[in-house]
Amino acid sequence: MTKPFLLLSALLTALLLPLCAQAEIYKSTDANGNVTYSNVKLKGSKKLNLEPSDTSFGTGSGNGSGNNSGSASESKRGSPAKTATPANFPKVDTGTQNQRDGKRKEILQVELDGEKKALDDAKKAYAEGESNPEVFKTKDGKTLRNVPKFEEKMKTLQADVDAHQRNIDLLNKEISATK
Repeated sequence: MTKPFLLLSALLTALLLPLCAQAEIYKSTDANGNVTYSNVKLKGSKKLNLEPSDTSFGTGSGNGSGNNSGSASESKRGSPAKTATPANFPKVDTGTQNQRDGKRKEILQVELDGEKKALDDAKKAYAEGESNPEVFKTKDGKTLRNVPKFEEKMKTLQADVDAHQRNIDLLNKEISATK
């Protein structure tokens, strides 16, 4: 008798717990302009009507169940439908936009050229670092290699080369995406 009762009470608790978790949030501003948010209603505070947070975690359903029951027009992330642009929103004519896009492409090309030069410099620094191993002298005058220090130096130089290569790849991708 107690086992089914415990099972039933655990099930009811699991079902009713999310309903208890919702709290009301109030916003109040004092005489100095300081804003305070609280779950306790204070004198002069206003209740905030907040939308529930998206718990889909990229599933697109918005309900956290993992099934993608949204329409085909929804994006993979489950974002809400787009609203129309307001009538008084500033618009740019095609010629001006093309001019801006051309200028943007020029700027990206200058950045790409700079990154290519920086990559060449980083590769030269890597080659130079590789040919100059880290060494130290012992008390008795022997010269020994400091392998950990050398490996750390090479790791840093390689990271620099990799960063410039990634930047070049991203800039090429961005340039190819422009008209």
